[in-house]
Amino acid sequence: MSNRISEEKTEMIYRQFKLVFFLFVIVPIVLLVLFIEFRFRSFEAGIPPQEPSVRDDARMEIDVMPWHPVEGQRLYVPAYSHVYHQEGEPYFLTVTLNIRNTDVEHEIVVTSVRYFDTGGKELRSMLKKPLKLAPLAATEFVIERNDKTGGSGASFIVEWKAGTEVNQPIVETVMIDTRGQQGISFIASGVVLSEGNEE
Repeated sequence: MSNRISEEKTEMIYRQFKLVFFLFVIVPIVLLVLFIEFRFRSFEAGIPPQEPSVRDDARMEIDVMPWHPVEGQRLYVPAYSHVYHQEGEPYFLTVTLNIRNTDVEHEIVVTSVRYFDTGGKELRSMLKKPLKLAPLAATEFVIERNDKTGGSGASFIVEWKAGTEVNQPIVETVMIDTRGQQGISFIASGVVLSEGNEE
């Protein structure tokens, strides 16, 4: 009889312990996670949206070169509008070409940005006019995920010029996609094809 009472007491203490643990450990953790998620979403909502390739004072389209070019490059930049996964199924990606002027004193002008497909065929020019980038300014060009014309071996040819010797810009592509709980992202850097100051 006393054994039964002892077992019942032990079981009751165990239930009370589980209740206390749930109330003082599990519930606060859940509330903390919900609070952090809410704060993160509030923070995201507070950031004003900005369309890619927005032009402003630091990234201005120009009609004529502001100086005689003395330096410049033509760059090849790999891009992947899709990669393959599982049994060779295409996994489609958004591609962002990013061009960064790394010089702290001098502007550069991006004179040409052309997009090519896997077969090397030019699909389109991404620039209507030359684009002046102020010191440390950057710009981007986006190939949307549903644009499948480039293929897995797509590329950009980027040309830039400067009126004086400058630090070489960083030119790279960022490929990304997020679906559900899975995501993929990676970058590819530009390769110099030629250098010169020809207009």
